[in-house]
Amino acid sequence: MARKYLIETFGCQMNFHDSERMASLLEQAGFEAAADASDADLVVINTCSVREHAEDKLYTRLGELRELAAEAGHDPVVAIAGCVAQQEGAALFKRSPGVADIVVGTQAIRRLPMLAEQALDRRSQPLIDLSPYDDVTFPLGIMRRSDPIKAYVTIIEGCNEFCSFCVVPYTRGHERMRPKADILAEVREAAANGHREVQLLGQIVNHYQAPDDAACRFTDLLEAVHAIDGIKRIRFASPHPRHVDARFLEGMRRLPKICRHLHLPVQSGSTRVLEAMRRRYTRDEYLDLVARVRETVPDVAISTDMIVGFPGETDADFDDTLTLTAAAQYHSMFSFKYSPRPNTLADKRLADDVPDGEKTRRIVALQALQRAIQTAIHERMVGTVEPVLVDAAGRRREAEVSGRTSSNVVVNLPGGVEWLGQTVPVRVERAGPHSVWGRAALDRVPIEA
Repeated sequence: MARKYLIETFGCQMNFHDSERMASLLEQAGFEAAADASDADLVVINTCSVREHAEDKLYTRLGELRELAAEAGHDPVVAIAGCVAQQEGAALFKRSPGVADIVVGTQAIRRLPMLAEQALDRRSQPLIDLSPYDDVTFPLGIMRRSDPIKAYVTIIEGCNEFCSFCVVPYTRGHERMRPKADILAEVREAAANGHREVQLLGQIVNHYQAPDDAACRFTDLLEAVHAIDGIKRIRFASPHPRHVDARFLEGMRRLPKICRHLHLPVQSGSTRVLEAMRRRYTRDEYLDLVARVRETVPDVAISTDMIVGFPGETDADFDDTLTLTAAAQYHSMFSFKYSPRPNTLADKRLADDVPDGEKTRRIVALQALQRAIQTAIHERMVGTVEPVLVDAAGRRREAEVSGRTSSNVVVNLPGGVEWLGQTVPVRVERAGPHSVWGRAALDRVPIEA
């Protein structure tokens, strides 16, 4: 009988894609997917350490697995993967003794099947592999994609920016580019298997330079992906503001498959705080960039990341964040309270001196402002007809589906699962802060496969 595995994922899009890769490798090794931990021989927890809350979820889950073993007598092999695995290493065995059997780092996931077999056969010494493997290729043809519509494709691993708050360079290593030929082959395969949207992933995607084609930068890669038949939409995450240039913006304007959504993480509205964060741009330079983006691509939706309560952030600094948010008019925002991350410059050199209560007050104020901005943007969509790529069945109602506009707005509408993967014209009837509702405007434009 085949051994069964379960992968639980915490964190970002790159983590979810890493989980897809691990599932592919395990199934190539003869494992079968399990529905839950009580039926699994191997439980893999793919972790995130970018925020303290995401890291805490790991330890909560390990406690639940300990209870499962004690109460139900089911004791699966537990592997910890991802950024917390790379960050904490062997310390995880001490913090959760008797629960974790394997710790596998971010650059060693291809060794997971071998480690799992060893642990299942022996169940003795804990196994660990945190080695920095530079090879970022992945075998073509074995990817087990969890989403039938969207295909994630990694183009860069690691990061060289070393922003003072960010743990990524320490957990995912230095910047390594995937060959252009590998990326395009993976996109072609995804298209051949019915995926209509491709999302290019990397810590700094617009810093891409192909190792197998010296003339190919990020914009050239976008052009090559754009030429692949079957792909209807192209998204990417995340670009860095200081690597956004005129050629990229012109390419985004010119290539219709590129979604009209640009994620531009700013992190703070204060030049003083940005300098402490090592972001290498000022408030004014960032706002000038936003203006250039909108001038070149007028229909673009801009989203961002924001941190409040960074060490030394004053009331005046936070006011700068509020005024920048109001000026930028973001379509969406991921906002976080600062938490020190191990090994980072901020953790080593700066005191975490903003009280937690003040961090909470600031993030509540920021989120209230952003909610009002998003609601107003969505209300302006009412009465318009938007092309929506339907990508999910409704979670609350049976006869409902949802999808996204090119600008990444979630749209809910009555419809059947036969629309999954199709672009449907939707007349927007109602708006909320996080999504809009409408009905298919079949009298206007036919459904496009």
